Amino acid sequence: MAMPMTIREYLRACDIDYEEVSHPRAVSTSRIAEVSHVGGDQLAKAIMLHGEAGYRVAVVPSTCDADLNVLSQMVHEELELATEDEVRREFNDCDPGAAIPVGQAYGLQVYLDDQLRHQPDIYFEAGDHETLVHMSGTDFDRLMADSRHGLFSRPRY
Repeated sequence: MAMPMTIREYLRACDIDYEEVSHPRAVSTSRIAEVSHVGGDQLAKAIMLHGEAGYRVAVVPSTCDADLNVLSQMVHEELELATEDEVRREFNDCDPGAAIPVGQAYGLQVYLDDQLRHQPDIYFEAGDHETLVHMSGTDFDRLMADSRHGLFSRPRY
């Protein structure tokens, strides 16, 4: 599967320069970083959450997990991880398990971890398990300009 049109059209509408980078099929972000030779601090990982106000996407470096307590305090409601079925339903044109950081393209509120801001380059899954989107950190910052941000990731142990 290639990059879904939803993502492609959203990036085009936002006037974002990007390139698609193919890699051997991999599902976990740590494996994707390894097979793509991309630093984990520059590979953005999307985590879909749900709360009383609906679904949201938290975006953190692939080497980290989202701290749900900190995020819940940010949004003033209890947040939980979405189920695989919920992710599949919201990102219905993506491969199962391939949630993307550009949740705005799907009408979702996005929360961006500060560790990803101002990186020289950013990579993220393109909606399948064989392609990354690569763009400059400047374009990524522009793409995420309307997202709430804060420091809510913690290193994965």
